[in-house]
Amino acid sequence: MKRSIREFEARDIDLMINYFLNADHEFLRGMGVEPSKLPNSDKWRQILLEDFERPVEHRRLYYVIWEIDDTPVGHSNLNKIIYGQEAFMHLHLWQPEKRRSGNGTYFINESISCYFTKFHLQNLFCEPYALNPAPNITLPKAGFELVKTYETTPGFINFNQTVNRWILTK
Repeated sequence: MKRSIREFEARDIDLMINYFLNADHEFLRGMGVEPSKLPNSDKWRQILLEDFERPVEHRRLYYVIWEIDDTPVGHSNLNKIIYGQEAFMHLHLWQPEKRRSGNGTYFINESISCYFTKFHLQNLFCEPYALNPAPNITLPKAGFELVKTYETTPGFINFNQTVNRWILTK
């Protein structure tokens, strides 16, 4: 099995969008996503394509694709990017059969290296839903430290929830 990550390309947009739009609503809520808040595919595609045009120092979003044997199986992305300072990471292994087998830890570590290098970060944050066990088990394995647990609406596709704020410092 060959695992790798690569920069997200325009051809990957529909794979990522379909992961969310075709997902079971219970699964989405289990990771803190409110299905009714998801944008339609055209709007989401437009947001991503517009951001692709920005120089890296001005990107609002940045994605990497996770692959096993050259087949996309998930993605990670950054938002709330302050170039040279900090960003917030998100993690999505699309295929259930690829979970719970060490793939998440491998892909997170590879993504972290990419993010720190590409954006010259000092701090990388991740704020998963506190009731979503997978990221909360995997993040400390990648060196993240728990900073706090608090209630917030973490993003435009989320409901108000309790999150764990994890940090990894350069």
